[in-house]
Amino acid sequence: MVKMPPWISILDRKLLRDLWAMKGQAVAIAVVIGAGVTMYVTYLSNFDSLQQTRAAYYRQARFADVFASLTRAPVRLEERIAAIPGVATVASRVVADVTLDVSGMPEPAVGRLVSLPPQGEPPLNGVYLRRGRWIDPDRQDEVLASEMFCEAHGLGPGDQVSLVINGRHRRLTIVGVALSPEYVYAIRPGEIFPDARRFGVFWINRRAVASAFNLEGSFNDVSLALAPGASAPEVIAELDRLLEPYGGRGALPQSLQASAWTLQNELGQLEMFGFLVPFIFFGVAAFILQVALTRALALQRSQIAALKALGYSNAALAWHYVKWALAIATVGAVAGVGVGAWLGSAMIGLYNEFFRFPDLSFHLSAGVAVEAVAASLIVAALGAQASVRKAVRVPPAEAMRPNSPARYRPSVLERVTRRLQPALVTRMVLRNLEREPGRAFMSVVGIALAVAVLFIGLAFTDVINALIEEQFTRAIRYDATVAFAEPRSHRSVYEVAHLPGVMETETTRIVPVRLRAGQRSRTLALTGMVERPSLSRVLDQRSAVVGIPPEGLVLSRALGEILEVQPGDGLQVEVLEGRRPIRDVTVAMLVDDRMGLQAYMHLDGVRRLLRESETVSSVAVTIDPAMLDRFYAQVKLIPGVAGVALREATLRSFRETMAEHMTLQIFINVIFAGIIAFGVVYNAARVSLSERSRELASLRVLGFTRGEISLILLGELAVLTTMALPVGAVIGYFLGEAITAGLSNEIYRMSFVVTPATLAWSWLTVILAAGLSGVVVRRRLDQLDLVAVLKTQE
Repeated sequence: MVKMPPWISILDRKLLRDLWAMKGQAVAIAVVIGAGVTMYVTYLSNFDSLQQTRAAYYRQARFADVFASLTRAPVRLEERIAAIPGVATVASRVVADVTLDVSGMPEPAVGRLVSLPPQGEPPLNGVYLRRGRWIDPDRQDEVLASEMFCEAHGLGPGDQVSLVINGRHRRLTIVGVALSPEYVYAIRPGEIFPDARRFGVFWINRRAVASAFNLEGSFNDVSLALAPGASAPEVIAELDRLLEPYGGRGALPQSLQASAWTLQNELGQLEMFGFLVPFIFFGVAAFILQVALTRALALQRSQIAALKALGYSNAALAWHYVKWALAIATVGAVAGVGVGAWLGSAMIGLYNEFFRFPDLSFHLSAGVAVEAVAASLIVAALGAQASVRKAVRVPPAEAMRPNSPARYRPSVLERVTRRLQPALVTRMVLRNLEREPGRAFMSVVGIALAVAVLFIGLAFTDVINALIEEQFTRAIRYDATVAFAEPRSHRSVYEVAHLPGVMETETTRIVPVRLRAGQRSRTLALTGMVERPSLSRVLDQRSAVVGIPPEGLVLSRALGEILEVQPGDGLQVEVLEGRRPIRDVTVAMLVDDRMGLQAYMHLDGVRRLLRESETVSSVAVTIDPAMLDRFYAQVKLIPGVAGVALREATLRSFRETMAEHMTLQIFINVIFAGIIAFGVVYNAARVSLSERSRELASLRVLGFTRGEISLILLGELAVLTTMALPVGAVIGYFLGEAITAGLSNEIYRMSFVVTPATLAWSWLTVILAAGLSGVVVRRRLDQLDLVAVLKTQE
């Protein structure tokens, strides 16, 4: 026996010996706690790293506070904008979307041209040069290209890219690879998912892009930096008033700029995930701690009585056993912080796949680590307090007496199954379960929680697949959409319809609007659709097709909640193009859709709102697969086309970025859920062995074989596991519903979906964990020291 230092108290020596004696259970509990700490540290440290990186980049790059686009305004208007109270800096520029003809890629891509000042960097939204050099102000054919686009196509300084402007090809030379805070999350207008192959940003000499689009001496985009303490809503209101005569499309604060808005939603989801998943793991840990300590204390009744007789107070004994839980939690927490830091540093690079910063590195937040350790200790203390309080309150004289012998009689189950004449071992299993219903219930709940954790982890694969199926198969049924830079007459539909391979067309009219409900407002695109669209359908979360009523607005329920409106309420619709009419329109319906914040209206209603004839903004088409290449070649040459969105390309981009990232997170969660499942089941088996070791040893002395006593213990575990499987599925379903509700945001809203295969795999994994635990426990049974176990003090 190892001699302990004299400064270790008697109770602490007992604590260390007890922990060593039940080291298997202690390790199982520590692993569960460590899994929760690992998830907490991994996700919240990544969140903290991203948040700090974003703040530093926005500050260093002088990211603007207000953004506005317009049709055309003279440069002299900048002085009036700068005079708005609260404006510190004004940066005007020319921005235009063009079609790209990329070598080796038959389908068209979209390029966004952003002008640079003649000398130096822009005053706002600074461009970070990753490689190459700055453009020559005297050259009009040089550009800086966005890094993600260059990586997707293997381009770099010295390569050329071909643009199609008004039906004519123009070749530009890439001299540098760059980043911008405006395109940390680079998505083309109207899209939700990034597609680096089909959307690139190019910074170009201002004279070059202005002359190409007849904007010399003018600008069509402006950004503002606000002075400290300035009111963004007041500045936006005044800016909109100034830009209204020039086709202003509504100014936006930084929080609603496309990249910043998407990044904020993703960070919010990451933070929520970092709280919800560890919370479940900690809950499981608290439960199994309580079960394990309750049963351990039941086995130490006589020791507690002896310690009380020797003068130890209830408080001293309570603290002693709470330290038992805290010691296990400390080991699990320290290990969890270490594993979480390693896993977080490995995962941070994934975020750079679609959030592009100049430098994104993992930083283990001391605050997150402290919070994780503190949370694990609190969970351990809460898990221990009920059982400890119950144990130490037992009077010494009562604790000295052995437990009353159990009443052995035929069980209810045995009487029901008497005609079946179950074997002796089976009757013993049934009697023991019925004799200790509380213990059996706690074991079932513990194993059910393990089933629930696995069930949730595996089910999120079904959630993603359901999202893909609904969005890209049932809702989006077109092959491509051709979007025009400006609204076009209905004759453009016939031009698109006669492109090679086009089989079916469907038109939409998209209008920039500001929706107001009292003091609440949102600037977004109002989509005019036919009553029963066949190519681009509106679905609710039950996958039911939603028709567009002849009158009124159809809003995403998430948008309705932001504006605090219900069906029947009125909304002020301010159109931000053309004659800019302002109308009061009734909300006809709220739709529980999945993607973005959408506002729909019947196509005829939009045209009445605008007081215009049959104009269109985009045309959705289905294409003969054999004619795709010819279609791509011809659509690039149509003047006025702002871009072509391809369903298959969008789906592929989603799978390669968002879905891949989510799948990795799910895989990590499932691994830890599997570890928890084994820990919970193993702990239940080891506790049962500790409680019944004397009984099983007695049976061995009476002539039972090792196989028979193993069957008694493992048969009970098998029954408990079988009972826990459906209970765990129910618990997992409700927890999954709560998690998906917590993870939903303005970008996408998920429904919890489960397939039979997921249910089967979660059950099978827990059954395998139970089988593996049974093998370990069987080895312990084989090593049972009959003489030592049967020694007891009566």
